Amino acid sequence: MPTYGVILAAAGQSSRFQDANYKKPFAPLAGRPVWLHAAEKFLERGDVKQVVIVVAPEDREAFVEKFAANLTFMGITLAEGGCQRGESVRNGLAKLSPAIDTVAIHDAARPCIAAPWIDAVFAAGAQTGAAILAIPVVGTLKRVGPDGTILETVDRTGLWEAQTPQVFSRQVLEKAFAMNPGNQSTDEAQLVESVGQKVTVVRGSPINLKITSREDLRLAEQALKAMPKPKLSGPNHPFADDGMWR
Repeated sequence: MPTYGVILAAAGQSSRFQDANYKKPFAPLAGRPVWLHAAEKFLERGDVKQVVIVVAPEDREAFVEKFAANLTFMGITLAEGGCQRGESVRNGLAKLSPAIDTVAIHDAARPCIAAPWIDAVFAAGAQTGAAILAIPVVGTLKRVGPDGTILETVDRTGLWEAQTPQVFSRQVLEKAFAMNPGNQSTDEAQLVESVGQKVTVVRGSPINLKITSREDLRLAEQALKAMPKPKLSGPNHPFADDGMWR
């Protein structure tokens, strides 16, 4: 049986979120922060042996002050992020126990991830060495020039929008990082593709949205109402008020 470790990526700058009080993983959603909704989906699984959350260096002190009890009671490991996503994920990978053989990377700003989708991508990742959730592109795509006018309509045949979790054999992921020390990939699938690893696509859902703007929080709140509630054996958020992040 594979042993899974999960890296929650929460070290981005949230420049498009445009909120003076919160970065998007820490914004309140249905009574607790976005990142905690995401973490719960993995912590309730018996096959997940470790969860690591990666936060930006400038957020570390406030994050620990606010969520130290959550980290302790839920057994979550904290890692410090870097300047680029790749560096942040590499730092999270370094915090995983040597016993972990399969690694899942999930955006902490994707709170609406459901167990059946995790089941599917975990199984595919363990079987093939690399798998991601994704959804087919259904809208009409336009390439737009600097002046705001359309240059061309892009053929969407075969185009999919990548999501997370993205799941890899630890050996595959570590090899990809070792071969790309200056990695600037926008996701881990791109990183492992660069070393010749085929990546399996598992169909996800539009519900598995990534919080980008404040309007997305309202969509996520409605989506959460329709999803099954996590069943944790211990307390999940001892300090639920969001005052520190104001």
